[in-house]
Amino acid sequence: MFPVASLLTTVVLALSIVAGAVEVRSPSITLPFARSLNTRGGTLNLLEHDQARATALRGRGNASTAGKLDRRQDSIPATNEVTSYIAAVGVGSPPTTYNLIVDTGSSNTWVGAGASYVVTSTSVNTGEPVSVHHGSSSFSGTEYTDTVTLDSSLTINQQSIGVASTSTGYSGVDGVLGLGPEALTLGTLTNQPSTQIPTVTQNLFAQGTIPEEVVGISFEPTTSTSSINGELTFGGTDSSKYTGTLNYTPLTTTSPASNYWGIDETITYGSTTILSTTAGIVDTGTTLILIATGAFNRYQSVTGAVLDSATGLLQITTDQFEALQDLNFDINGVTYTLTPNGQIWPRTLNTAIGGTAGNVYLVVNDIGTNSGSGLDFINGQTFLERFYSVFDTANNRVGFATTPYTDATSN
Repeated sequence: MFPVASLLTTVVLALSIVAGAVEVRSPSITLPFARSLNTRGGTLNLLEHDQARATALRGRGNASTAGKLDRRQDSIPATNEVTSYIAAVGVGSPPTTYNLIVDTGSSNTWVGAGASYVVTSTSVNTGEPVSVHHGSSSFSGTEYTDTVTLDSSLTINQQSIGVASTSTGYSGVDGVLGLGPEALTLGTLTNQPSTQIPTVTQNLFAQGTIPEEVVGISFEPTTSTSSINGELTFGGTDSSKYTGTLNYTPLTTTSPASNYWGIDETITYGSTTILSTTAGIVDTGTTLILIATGAFNRYQSVTGAVLDSATGLLQITTDQFEALQDLNFDINGVTYTLTPNGQIWPRTLNTAIGGTAGNVYLVVNDIGTNSGSGLDFINGQTFLERFYSVFDTANNRVGFATTPYTDATSN
């Protein structure tokens, strides 16, 4: 199991047991988690991973609309998850701790990639084959139901989990904590392709543990390869993690983005529109900010950046960085601004991605398809590290707010 588990030691809870039921005395339940750069295979190829994931997400989103799993992405070469947010989650009774990727682009929770699944008295084998393919990563195995523990005082009974017999692209982690919409589970049960699997968030609400089907997520920019810089809040939001007002936008109706946490937005660089209003997704499993090819070409042109062959990222000089303008994301009438600091990769981590120390690399890149595909952008971790985000299942919406570190320096 991944050593981050020893770092994740506290969950803020206010619970009491009344007549055998869990009574929530606090409006929300908070779980810290850590960012980790997976350098086990050498330098990281962020762009290769993210573009492969984007291709697979587009394929799976279209398949979810059709009510079946798209197997066409199986031929995409597997690459390891590179920059991941990891939460320590217990499974079974007594619980075994697994370090799971926090993933809003997947809805299945599963274990077994790094540490073997331990069968306990609460483990029930349903006999159903289950698999999820993300292009750059995948798993297949058997569905179980089991007790999932986020803290010694907080458990989910009979949560569906996948137990992997095979997995690719998950070196250094044990599986996935799926926080995507329930519809993404369509087609993942091989013999029951039309069956949806209730997610962790839904079951927390259904069992009366949290007051709302809401997850608030806080990331903070970091220059460390492993750092506890994130927080999941189940059932509400943590106002200490954002400034100003939370503003919400309804989920997009444009497919395939509509099958994920999909939204509509416009992107401008300074006063220049580089991506007109279109649909895309918010995804914790993607590192970079990916935009449609035409928009990427316009962004490269206005910034004067050149493509760096070693990393695949755009590179600018220090003088160009000083002249860099704001990148603005207009979402439901509210503008969220990535300042120049928010547009660059942390320079102290350049060598981890195959770059040169001291160079300035941009975190905006090409999604690999032209605008009009139905998934024209992905606001990944480098966006989410600058803004607080809320994923509201019951009301079919996503919320954002500025944070104290929206303009934090990327050293």
